[in-house]
Amino acid sequence: MNVIKAIALKVMSALLFAVMSALVRFLGESYPVGQIVFYRSAIAILPVVVIYAWRNELAAAVRTLRPLGHVGRGLISICGMFCNFSALARLPIVDATAISFAAPLITVAFAAIFLKERVRIYRWSAVIVGFTGILVMLGPHFDLGSHAGAAATTLGLGFAIGGAFCNAGSVIQTRRLTETETTSSIVFYFSLICALAGLVTLPLSWLLPELAWRVPTWPELAALVTVGLCGGLAHILLTESYRWAPASLVAPFDYTAMVWAFLLGYFFFNELPTIFVFSGAAIIAGAGLLVIWRERQLGLQRVRAAEGPPTGT
Repeated sequence: MNVIKAIALKVMSALLFAVMSALVRFLGESYPVGQIVFYRSAIAILPVVVIYAWRNELAAAVRTLRPLGHVGRGLISICGMFCNFSALARLPIVDATAISFAAPLITVAFAAIFLKERVRIYRWSAVIVGFTGILVMLGPHFDLGSHAGAAATTLGLGFAIGGAFCNAGSVIQTRRLTETETTSSIVFYFSLICALAGLVTLPLSWLLPELAWRVPTWPELAALVTVGLCGGLAHILLTESYRWAPASLVAPFDYTAMVWAFLLGYFFFNELPTIFVFSGAAIIAGAGLLVIWRERQLGLQRVRAAEGPPTGT
């Protein structure tokens, strides 16, 4: 247990993910999503290989007992990454980040459906409240007539919601993989499969000009490489944070990403969230924190039950 170290790693990972999102927001205006996905995933392999080789865990990263399980998780993650990056190209960073926080709530519903986990009233209530927060955020966009000129924004919202569902599905598949697979192998194959998926879009540019890859300038190439490095390092720091403290204690610091997203969006893109975004994000974060708090309470109850009643001396 090292709570300070765990929290520091978690906050650093949230910052790196926010920087990655800001760069994707910048690049998404002129680069196809497939090219950004390729750089995000291919460059991310570098820190994964270096760090796990330094730990003498590289063999464990490559070894797998369930290659098809990794492929399934990779396909879900590919859809999620394409949706998330497409949303960032069309929405303010804070909006896309806030909607992504619905993923843990969707995971609760998916766990009940696909993993047959017993979900009690507290978590179902949090799911309902969280989706209410999404409706608050989307409220201004329900009047399609007044937003006829904002088709890109509406499409971005659809991508953001789709990305949240895919991210939740990826979590469910990851839970299945952790039964037999190491963390290093899950991270490695995730990056490898997503990189291959991004590379597949290169020949498609011959058929669809809007998907055509561009030859980046030096500053743009630096931004693309930084996207991959931030994504890879953030993934590793995220995993490391859970080594040093319980998940229920570390998880709430995911919401620091909203602070970073707000600051980056304001200073670099002059984006200010609406009151609907602030209100919806607060509702979603509150629902997520309720799930985390309830999981911690249940965990403490299980520990007490395992320890048994106190004995006299």
